[in-house]
Amino acid sequence: MRLLVTGGAGFIGSSFVRRRLAATDDEIVVLDKLTYAGNRQNLAECEVQPQLANRFRFVLGDICDAPLVQDLVADADAVINFAAESHVDRSIMDAEAFLRTGVIGVHTLLEAVRRATDGRGRRFVQVSTDEVYGDKPDGYSHEGDALRPRSPYASAKAAGELLVHSYHVTHGIDALITRGSNTYGPYQHPEKVIPLFITNALDDQPLPLYGDGRQERDWLFVDDHADAIGFILDRGAIGQTYNIRGTGQLPNREVTARILSLVDRPWSLVRRVPDRPGHDVRYAMDGTRLEQLGWRPSVGFDDGLARTVAWFRDNTDWWRKAKSGDWLDYYESQYAWRLANSADA
Repeated sequence: MRLLVTGGAGFIGSSFVRRRLAATDDEIVVLDKLTYAGNRQNLAECEVQPQLANRFRFVLGDICDAPLVQDLVADADAVINFAAESHVDRSIMDAEAFLRTGVIGVHTLLEAVRRATDGRGRRFVQVSTDEVYGDKPDGYSHEGDALRPRSPYASAKAAGELLVHSYHVTHGIDALITRGSNTYGPYQHPEKVIPLFITNALDDQPLPLYGDGRQERDWLFVDDHADAIGFILDRGAIGQTYNIRGTGQLPNREVTARILSLVDRPWSLVRRVPDRPGHDVRYAMDGTRLEQLGWRPSVGFDDGLARTVAWFRDNTDWWRKAKSGDWLDYYESQYAWRLANSADA
């Protein structure tokens, strides 16, 4: 197939591109704006390895650029949309960029697919998140449950999902939605908790743990997430939504302890800081629908975390560059006052 992958220089998108090129004969065009979380270096192997490079092309651009998107969609058999502003803390500080990418950008892509009327169907895969379900104190979220997002980030993702569903119903677009669990692994931007805590610990810097640290997440290794999306692209039913569950249902406090053990640092680095506003306590999804289709995650949390820590140990230049420039202003505004009001954890 000829695939258009939007946001393909980001964390999960780049894993999908690298693995899809290596495992198939597909041709892939990546469209990415290269905001702070998009990194051309994440795709370096796709551009330098001859067996991959002849089936890969990178386009610098915005999914809200309708003429550009229309041209790229016209040459694609399928569109997989990873493009998103993806950090809840940043959405609390400034929601507008999340709405632009998550709503206007999704609409632009859908319109391009709708207008591509050469008689050849195009599959559209919208990559979403378990956070659209909102807090789940007990039990598991199923694909048919009501969406109850509680942050600007999750609300933008939910709005994008509703647009996708409406274009499937109204215009007959071959569209699918994936909802992934909290994802971690190599190449993840250090604004997220696992890479932040790994890199801070490696530098013997404080680990700012929100509240009591008992917020519970289901952890999904990035390569599993990427492979699940590819599986759904190939085998998913038109108009269907699929939960992609992970293998590690753990509270943040326990994740922190395991990181410290792997990097051989003391618990004294952990600081209990004022919690995020509206912080969801628990996410948990039922994965039966995707399992019945034939896919399950394969990387256990302990294995995945060890691989992640090893990657960050071995790639200090990558993450030090990510934690420079504008990052320093973000970190100061997000954590300085919290650490000033922190306590022993």
